[in-house]
Amino acid sequence: MVRSLPLTPVSAALLVALGAAGTVGMALVFEHVFGYAPCPLCLQERWPYYIGVPLALAVFYAARGGASRRSVMIGLFLLALLFIVSAGLGTYHAGVEWKLWAGPSDCSGGSVTSNAGGLMGQLQSQARIVRCDEAAWRFAGLSFAGWNAVISLALAAIATLGMPRR
Repeated sequence: MVRSLPLTPVSAALLVALGAAGTVGMALVFEHVFGYAPCPLCLQERWPYYIGVPLALAVFYAARGGASRRSVMIGLFLLALLFIVSAGLGTYHAGVEWKLWAGPSDCSGGSVTSNAGGLMGQLQSQARIVRCDEAAWRFAGLSFAGWNAVISLALAAIATLGMPRR
């Protein structure tokens, strides 16, 4: 029988920090190296990672430095909550891509000008809008948003499993 090692608060916080940094880092690589422009929902989905990486590092250093059990527990709880919210954002966005529900009007369609001159003016005056309701890429049936939901749930689980027990 294979026994797994217990997940300590220190290792959990480090795994969350590395996982979150790797995930948002890959999103930036897909954007800047491979040219996948993010839609407005994609950009919103990055915020939990931007908050989570420094928070996880703070929890890591606090747990490693002998901070109180309660403060480490609160930090890991906040990480778990943050990534549950992140999973919700990813699930919402994936649902928009699968047309299960409507997305925000600013990136899931929008108004089209009826005359050609007005349309040309709109195109020249606005940056290209990336649609939230079209998946730019899929792997194993999941889009970036779907993978965000899966990874976020895994990070939330790691933070939860790392909470100190009595």
